[in-house]
Amino acid sequence: MKLIIKLGKLLFVLLLLQSCTAEKKEISLIKEMDQEQEMISSYKEGMIALEKGDTFYAAQKFLEAELLYPQSEWASKSALMASYAYYLQDYFSKALFNLERFLKTYKGDPKESYAHYLIAMCYYELIVDEKTDLSSLVNAKNKFQYVINNFPESDFASDSKYKIDLINDILASKEMYIGRHYIKKQKWIAAINRFKIVTKDYDTTVYVEEAIHRLVEIYYHLGLIEESKKYGNLLGYNYASSEWYKATYKIFNKDYKKIEIKKATKKEKKGLFKKFKKLFQRNEKKSS
Repeated sequence: MKLIIKLGKLLFVLLLLQSCTAEKKEISLIKEMDQEQEMISSYKEGMIALEKGDTFYAAQKFLEAELLYPQSEWASKSALMASYAYYLQDYFSKALFNLERFLKTYKGDPKESYAHYLIAMCYYELIVDEKTDLSSLVNAKNKFQYVINNFPESDFASDSKYKIDLINDILASKEMYIGRHYIKKQKWIAAINRFKIVTKDYDTTVYVEEAIHRLVEIYYHLGLIEESKKYGNLLGYNYASSEWYKATYKIFNKDYKKIEIKKATKKEKKGLFKKFKKLFQRNEKKSS
């Protein structure tokens, strides 16, 4: 009898524990569902605010969505959308901080390429001109190159290449600016070094033709004729039709004068038409 009572008590305890476990699971599931609904609600609010142009409020709602349900697959997307909202508002420091946090928190996320690209764009937007601090230029170039090297098949790789070309133009223009300054100060060696940087590191930019011409000028001025001719030949071989080659040609041919082709005026064009008209009339008489 006692054994039956003990077994009955044990069965009751087991049923009670099972009931409690099921209840806890149910409560946990309800909480999880509530969190998810709150997260979706915050995310939607963020999207609406973004469409209305209230980017700062949108960023706050996206961050709120991330915190509400951090274990959700939407958390990483919310973090990125917050960064994008900051970027749109020109809050580049906030965007950069949030993007770096994203890369640490969500390692290996499929949207990682976008995070790196947006970091590059933040630095790119901070570029002022070639005469100011170079850190933004260098950081942007390095990050764009990172995107090209690590995500060559992504949608951002081709635009990164285009952006690097633009950055190289700016960096080359800085070297040209300094080189011209050294010419004015008659610091020939310093000027040569700057122009050589352009021919070596930025040979695909629009400044390479002028850089080669400046080297021709300086070496000729210093009496290093053979060295000057070497760069003159280089310019002629690659850019024979450019204005800079014409300027280089004049250095070695002092008597060279460009022959201007006189264009016909409207009056002369009309006179030419009359001549053609007379010619046609003569031919008509002969044929008749």
